[in-house]
Amino acid sequence: MLQSINPVNEELIKEYEEHTDSEIENILKRNDKAFKSWRTVDFGHRADLMRKAGDVLRNNRDEYAELMTREMGKPISGARAEVDKCAWVCDYYAENGEAFLNDEIIETDASKSFVTFEPLGSVLAVMPWNFPFWQVFRFAVPGLMAGNAGLLKHASNVTGCALAIEDVFKKAGFPEDLFRTLKIGSSKVAGVIENPIIKAVTLTGSVPAGKAVAEKAGSELKKTVLELGGSDPYLILDDADIDKAIPTCVNSRLINNGQSCIAAKRFIVVESRFEEFEEKFVEEMKNRTMGDPMDDSFDLGPQARNDLRDELHDQVKRSIDKGAKCLLGGEIPDRKGAWYPPTVLTDVKQGMAAYEEELFGPVAAIIKAKDEEEAIQIANDSIFGLGAAVFTEDLGKGEKIASKKLNAGNCFVNSLVKSDPRLPFGGIKESGYGRELSHFGIKEFVNVKTVYVG
Repeated sequence: MLQSINPVNEELIKEYEEHTDSEIENILKRNDKAFKSWRTVDFGHRADLMRKAGDVLRNNRDEYAELMTREMGKPISGARAEVDKCAWVCDYYAENGEAFLNDEIIETDASKSFVTFEPLGSVLAVMPWNFPFWQVFRFAVPGLMAGNAGLLKHASNVTGCALAIEDVFKKAGFPEDLFRTLKIGSSKVAGVIENPIIKAVTLTGSVPAGKAVAEKAGSELKKTVLELGGSDPYLILDDADIDKAIPTCVNSRLINNGQSCIAAKRFIVVESRFEEFEEKFVEEMKNRTMGDPMDDSFDLGPQARNDLRDELHDQVKRSIDKGAKCLLGGEIPDRKGAWYPPTVLTDVKQGMAAYEEELFGPVAAIIKAKDEEEAIQIANDSIFGLGAAVFTEDLGKGEKIASKKLNAGNCFVNSLVKSDPRLPFGGIKESGYGRELSHFGIKEFVNVKTVYVG
């Protein structure tokens, strides 16, 4: 039985019967049948339906936002923005999908030679709870526009969101079985990957989950795209405008209650600006309020589940035990629900959980660097490589550091790291491989076919 539990008050929202093995097989067969028809549909019709999906999202914005907030606790303002972003990605690929997949003529000694892009078939998406709509739409929209079919195994605590997403595509007029939700637990994923109907797998989630899915898919010789954890470093250099940087850094650390793979997690500050940054950062974190996520007046809601909150608190305690100083927060509130306050750790060093591990919640780690060179070295001293940001008034220097010196897939200057349909998104090292979004994302799950006419 899959359960959705409100993290605000620990009350059961709804229980869902898992699909049986025979039901799973039936869904996969119907999905494959829908794909075989869909792949022949012209881009104009695909685009029309995708624009309608965007309209469905906009017309039901409050309903979907409230569903997300109930199931995983994100602030309602962020939930509304998430629905808007999903509608944007629908519009973006409706407008650009065909051009991205146009045949590419390549001059050779043939009378004609070109590359064409053909869909693969049914793609399984294993998705997390933290952005329960956006993570799915950024896979599903380019995938469907490319002619593929989609199967979603969502996190069990956001099953309501999973079924609502399936319904968005139905309401927009897509074929009945082209995008389906599988109500299954994690133990059933390997068996689904083994099914010959599944042609590829995409996963957003933890490093252990990514490795398990990659291992299983690799044994079946099926392509994967993985977007895994992150411990994004934000570098504060000598010439940074601290007053401008502080709200950006705090917003990035606390976005989505701190539960974002590309949230700022490690603040690496050069020695000359350390005390000023630390003082102003703590003051700004103090000003952020925690309360009912349905109330726009609060900045933070609860963590998504009690066990996730407890894991975060354990990381904080282990870091303090090894010498980190807690300047703010660091205690579980005495109230029902998965609450955890904005927390700031300083004197963070190698060997501490706050240095080595991903802190998936509203906990900031401040790290002192001797100078710019050491700040870059510390930033890259991580198993992760998803996002990074550098703050400096010298834009030329910032661009050089971002483009040439930081080891991450998404590097920003004087801005928080964010995803954008127009830009490729993904990581390196243990943050995964492959790219989502832009023209790179739509080409991940296609057959890049060479055609040579003698």
